Amino acid sequence: MAAGAGDLRVEAFLEMLAAERGAALNTLEAYRRDLEAFAGFLAGRGKAPERAGSDDIRAFLGRLAQAGMAPRTAARRLSALRQFYRFLLSEGLRAEDPSAGVDSPRLGRPLPKILTEAEVGDLLAAAHRSAGFAPGGPDALRLAALVELLYASGLRISELVGLRLAAAQRDQRLLIVQGKGGKERMVPLSAAARQSLSAYLGVRDRFLQTRGKDRGGKGSKAVKLPSPWLFPSRSAGGHITRHRVAQLLKDLAREADIDPAKVSPHVLRHAFASHLLDHGADLRSLQKMLGHADISTTQIYTHVLSERLKSLVQESHPLAGGRKT
Repeated sequence: MAAGAGDLRVEAFLEMLAAERGAALNTLEAYRRDLEAFAGFLAGRGKAPERAGSDDIRAFLGRLAQAGMAPRTAARRLSALRQFYRFLLSEGLRAEDPSAGVDSPRLGRPLPKILTEAEVGDLLAAAHRSAGFAPGGPDALRLAALVELLYASGLRISELVGLRLAAAQRDQRLLIVQGKGGKERMVPLSAAARQSLSAYLGVRDRFLQTRGKDRGGKGSKAVKLPSPWLFPSRSAGGHITRHRVAQLLKDLAREADIDPAKVSPHVLRHAFASHLLDHGADLRSLQKMLGHADISTTQIYTHVLSERLKSLVQESHPLAGGRKT
């Protein structure tokens, strides 16, 4: 077999995911890392991934467990291997699927991290106090809009940073969001989120990239370059990055006297979902707003609610401490 044949097959697999399934760049990179980790393990056994057997996959999972990898992460790596070998099978590059007889690691059901309503209120209050920026300045208004949108809509961080300007210019009562697989959905916005968004739009041009009209001449003027993104920046992608938003949230948490480890864009998405359930939202509506393909994904929030109710009973019920005699 020619050197690099395995790499070419991985590339072909990733191209298929992008072209046929609309996999996002972050998803493709995760699959690439998982397959590279497996290839590195097999190299020590003198094998290439396309020649691996079921025993090799089980040994790989065993090595991950010994290294202390969480079962959910190991299961994700096994999922990547399953899809890779199904691809090789469908392309006639293998006669059998070695992952078919491999059991997935046993998973617990981790409950998502959440913030209380009071904590989210403190976070929003800190954002509107300008979070250390000059009151009313562009950075402060952008920060307030980012936080309000995350909590009011439950957007994934990739969806938030990838919002186009047109999505916020149609009807600000609703956001048109392009989710996983290119599927669009409509998300309603609260009055507070609409107000913060309008205030930010008034200063959005301050974040546009500039270019001088005449670099060598006197009196050259900087020209604002148009951008299709709602949150433009000087990043390679042309819009604010996920890392930058996460960093801003950590800074904001410190300003609000909240442990920064508790705050992230995904935690605000969880807060959106769990707080809606607390106030009577039904799972089907929540599923649509979160953009979940399967309602079983949304049902994790019922476990969050159950845990809260259990804690409430244990703390507040008169017999929770045991019957007095």
